[in-house]
Amino acid sequence: MKIILHIWRQRNCKDKGKMTRYEVPNVNQEMSFLEMLDVLNEDLILKNEEPVAFDHDCREGICGTCGCMVNGMAHGPLPGTTLCQLHMRHFKEGDELYLEPWRAAAFPVVKDLVVDRSAFDRIIAAGGYISVATGSAPDGNAVLVPKENAECSMDAAACIGCGACVAMCPNASAALFTGAKIAHLGLLPQGQPERDQRAIAMVAQARQELFGSCTNIGECEAVCPKEIKLEVIARMNGDFIRASLTGR
Repeated sequence: MKIILHIWRQRNCKDKGKMTRYEVPNVNQEMSFLEMLDVLNEDLILKNEEPVAFDHDCREGICGTCGCMVNGMAHGPLPGTTLCQLHMRHFKEGDELYLEPWRAAAFPVVKDLVVDRSAFDRIIAAGGYISVATGSAPDGNAVLVPKENAECSMDAAACIGCGACVAMCPNASAALFTGAKIAHLGLLPQGQPERDQRAIAMVAQARQELFGSCTNIGECEAVCPKEIKLEVIARMNGDFIRASLTGR
């Protein structure tokens, strides 16, 4: 089938950029979205044109590297799916797709569909860790964890840091990402020593990175490929308020 693409082309962060139209005539329905972009780039290279730059790595929905807006939706129209796991069978002959990078002050465009998401790394570095004793690994049953806490922690830890939540939020808030990273450690016994410090430091770093404030619109949860729930934001707010009031 033939797909028409309108792709944001931008040479660097200082270039104004523009939408450019491309036709991909021989799209197999079993291709993934990124494989379709690979086909486009092969054609562009044969024509001595600049290929489209886009992020990718594992192509298995694990690394969180890929991602762009497809017709205004982060990762495309399929819920709970990363862009690399979105297949062309979900589109039809002659569809026109508009591809744009994540739009946020904290995610400056590097080139075309590639953005700099190192702000996420700095948020994690601010407090996304636990203190552990050096030496051999402790026994798996040495620290008992309530089943509900373990399950909620694992759900929050599923966040892959793709940035779709920021891209879809009207405020460009990183609350879902930050909340997930705070919650998955704060729910476990091993994460208690730094719990208050973690909440203060990571929230402060998110503000410093110029992410917006959360106003509970819920677009972040709707487009999250790992379906992280808004509950993690409530947990983050609770930890932050408690830590602020106790002066820790």
